[in-house]
Amino acid sequence: MTEPLLARFDAVFSDLDGVVYAGPHAIPGAPEALQGLEAAGVKLAYITNNASRSSATVAEHLRELGAPATAGNVFGSAQAGAELLAGLVPAGSTVLVTGSATLREQVRAQGLEPVTSADDNPAAVIQGFDPGLGWKDLAEAAFAVAAGAVWVATNTDLSIPQARGIAPGNGTLVAAVASATGQRPVVAGKPEAPLFTTAARHLGVDRPLVVGDRLDTDILGGTNAGYATALVLTGVDSPASALAARTTERPDFLIPNLGALYEPYPALEPVDGGFRCGTVTARVSGGEVLVDAAEGDLDGWRAACAAWWQEHPNAAQPTNPQVRWTVGAGS
Repeated sequence: MTEPLLARFDAVFSDLDGVVYAGPHAIPGAPEALQGLEAAGVKLAYITNNASRSSATVAEHLRELGAPATAGNVFGSAQAGAELLAGLVPAGSTVLVTGSATLREQVRAQGLEPVTSADDNPAAVIQGFDPGLGWKDLAEAAFAVAAGAVWVATNTDLSIPQARGIAPGNGTLVAAVASATGQRPVVAGKPEAPLFTTAARHLGVDRPLVVGDRLDTDILGGTNAGYATALVLTGVDSPASALAARTTERPDFLIPNLGALYEPYPALEPVDGGFRCGTVTARVSGGEVLVDAAEGDLDGWRAACAAWWQEHPNAAQPTNPQVRWTVGAGS
């Protein structure tokens, strides 16, 4: 196939950290790759679980890094959560907002009325991350949920990276309310589908490619939404973790960076006992994958994934394949 991978899709749904930037700096080549999408006739959405920053703030940061962005193509879990909630309660309902000013604005934009206390008898609770949340805020949420309020969480990320280390995320705070009430919320953000389907609805697209660096949020989320997925190898997960992934976290494509969207993706062809990708063949023998390439060859990993996944099509838990590279040292 000579057409670029991008030609198969009408939009790219891109994660941020690990895909567009790493820490304070853009990933080399990422802004330029994103800039080329418009000329290719492909729409762009940024998909983030962050519910504390407004779309305008995120877009401004992206533009500073050289990436094309407006508030209209940044989709955070606050927006998705508010839209999800609006479909669960009558228009004009009161909603206890346990989260940021951005989340309150999104709730208000859906024609719902934010309140601050369970004593207001809210019809619903929406919970999103804000660093200023304290015990009293979580207690109010628990009181309302226990009284029967509909409960929506923007996302359930257990941790968030900070300059000083890893800190508790919204999922940790949601777990506190769940522990107090015995209830579980409806979740809008990754890895659930609503954040992705919200973006598709707003952009008017139906063939997006979800691009991310994490199997458990980006790839699983794209799968849950029914969209094609690409694991980009500039962030958290690797070809080895993709190979071992459970079925719902297996990406459709492995790409080294965003620039690879403009290149043809090599065809995967079944061969006797395995798969060929480009000039490389991989076969499964017991718990081992034999790859006839030098260690680390990306087409080798692609062939290995196809071969292993065919042998283990319904993996509810991660597997433990051993990979043996048969070309080069030790062959």
